[in-house]
Amino acid sequence: MRGFRTITAAAAAVTLTAGLLGAAAGAGSATARSDSGTGGGADSGTDSGIASVPSAIRTVSSGWTVPWGLSWLPDGSALVTERDSFKLFKLTQAGTRTEIGRVPNVVTTSGEGGLLGVAVSPNWNTDHYVYLMHSAASDNRIVRMTYNGSSLSGYTVLVTGIAKNRYHNGGRIKFGPDGYLYATTGDAQNSNLAQDRNSLNGKILRMTKDGKPAPGNPFGTLVFSLGHRNPQGVTWDAQGRLWEAEFGNSKYDELNLIESGKNYGWPVCEGNCSTSGMTSPKRQWTVSEASPSAVAYADGALYMAALRGERLWRIPVNGTSAGTPTAYYTTQYGRLRTVEKVPGKNSLWLSTTNADNNGGEPDGADKVFQVDLQ
Repeated sequence: MRGFRTITAAAAAVTLTAGLLGAAAGAGSATARSDSGTGGGADSGTDSGIASVPSAIRTVSSGWTVPWGLSWLPDGSALVTERDSFKLFKLTQAGTRTEIGRVPNVVTTSGEGGLLGVAVSPNWNTDHYVYLMHSAASDNRIVRMTYNGSSLSGYTVLVTGIAKNRYHNGGRIKFGPDGYLYATTGDAQNSNLAQDRNSLNGKILRMTKDGKPAPGNPFGTLVFSLGHRNPQGVTWDAQGRLWEAEFGNSKYDELNLIESGKNYGWPVCEGNCSTSGMTSPKRQWTVSEASPSAVAYADGALYMAALRGERLWRIPVNGTSAGTPTAYYTTQYGRLRTVEKVPGKNSLWLSTTNADNNGGEPDGADKVFQVDLQ
């Protein structure tokens, strides 16, 4: 939910730390065009030199109710969370779905909370750890469980105290190429938290496998970047740069290039920001075109799933620049929540959440698709 935006004079005049002063606003002042359909030509210059685009789409699995997080196991199957049932499933590339357990202590917020992100340990073959982010009775939290290939056990809380609300709960977790776990947190409908370095909300967090601040974090805490409203997408490009997709309020949604210690502006700015010490997005969209959730990288481009926009955006990247976005599947499949690159294939998995509050479809209406890139 976009919610109401109230900015006080104090928030607008927020004092930035010395480490953030001089962090100039980045490129990306142009609003993305709203191309639709399945066309798309070659891009001029990407990191990989490859200009593949979506060429075919097929249904992998149907009968889902708000599938939210997706993370790959070493055998090429995926673990998938259902937000409102609090269940974790295994889904093979052949489309076989198996329920492996219900995560304890999860509660709904009757909005955007519940069982959210999932991340398989990079060392799963030896430790069998699975990490999850969910709403609990008093907060949002990050937990670890053991999945031994057949059952789920060993619920262990790693991070607590992330404020929750009906909306703006963030919830995406992923392991980065540096081996640390990253998590996105929303402002919990309290925009001032995004500028509070002592709060875990409105942030991107970076942590060890035990939930401790990762070495090199800019403030010595879990906080990696701040000034976020409701981020739900993170991915890394071929050079290890971190990109993030973020819900705006009523004007602009954002694609940001995330760097340690930088301030991305909320609630002082929504979209491009001229305030000293705050970083502008690389791309921005009107909210009707996007409302982004997950983002994934494949073959020189970022793919961003759009909820309200009901389309898959492809954004070519060249170094730290984001090129002209092109939209695919506009309104064809409804609200698109999660997109992930398939390991070992030039393909994506793409899921819907049309059975959520805003989609209005019945339980079981959601699907997981495979998008082939050529």
